[in-house]
Amino acid sequence: MNQPIELSLEQQFNIRSFATQVQHMSHDQAKDFLVKLYEQMVLREATYKQLLKHQWGIDEGSTWAA
Repeated sequence: MNQPIELSLEQQFNIRSFATQVQHMSHDQAKDFLVKLYEQMVLREATYKQLLKHQWGIDEGSTWAA
């Protein structure tokens, strides 16, 4: 994967919109939001891992790097 991933115009717009929303948050709101965002990222990663395990037929007893 030598080529950088390019974002669609919609994705670029969503990032810009997100940046604007964050700029209008208080410091405490931004900190709370960041923790919630990180939690969602961790949950997404765990979901992807579970889906891949299921798709690849990896049994629950095997060790898989977290």
